[in-house]
Amino acid sequence: MLDVDRSSEFERLPPEQARALIARGEHTGGTANMANGRVQGNLVILPKAYALDFFTFCHANPKPCPLLGVSQAGDPALPMLGDIDIRTDVPHYYIYRDGRFVEEVTEIGSYWREDLVSFVLGCSYSFEEPLMAAGIGLRHVELGRVVPMYRTNIETRPAGPFGGGLVVSMRPMKPADAIRAVQITTRFPAVHGAPVHLAEPEQIGIRDLMTPDWGDPPEMRDGEIPVFWACGVTPQVAIERARPEICITHKPGHMLITDLDNASLAAI
Repeated sequence: MLDVDRSSEFERLPPEQARALIARGEHTGGTANMANGRVQGNLVILPKAYALDFFTFCHANPKPCPLLGVSQAGDPALPMLGDIDIRTDVPHYYIYRDGRFVEEVTEIGSYWREDLVSFVLGCSYSFEEPLMAAGIGLRHVELGRVVPMYRTNIETRPAGPFGGGLVVSMRPMKPADAIRAVQITTRFPAVHGAPVHLAEPEQIGIRDLMTPDWGDPPEMRDGEIPVFWACGVTPQVAIERARPEICITHKPGHMLITDLDNASLAAI
């Protein structure tokens, strides 16, 4: 039997086995370094009445909301991404009512409705793999933490009821590594692409770098600058504005593991 406490085993898991562990409730933690080499996705589930506007919002804001897959209404499967049951295959879900967070759960069978549409968006875990392969250290990975995420004063392009500020994730880096990170992540537009801001967090409305809105506080070291990427938690801000009667998302850092290869997302 697999010892699910061994991170090396997690890293080598095929995606279908990783999802099976999650569906059985044997893993409810974060998904960083699980099924390495496979694309992980952010999740947004909305009633069909909101689906077209949200689809338009994603296309208008491809850096924070790069679409990887969309389900049929009422169908929990996403065959373009793997043998997936979206009701059970994410470790933790957030439930929103009228735009307000109300509950955190580990499966959503009791919430499922025939009018729900699932959207899966690209995740920064996919570009972190080539960063680490290039020798660029990622502090949150080294420390086993969730990457810090922040609300900003950068406005997204609205679509219907959806809009609001951009959310960013942050990774501390030496300036030389930051330049290399820009070069590497530019090749991955399907998973947020290049950073949207370097250093000086106050310029994008972040008052306290040590107090993120989501994730864990960062550890900054001498000679490092904060490097900010558009983040797939941005839809959760848009949901607060749109106020659908129900919306379901992943808990930040607890992603959907797909069958797609990270390398397949690199732009040529």
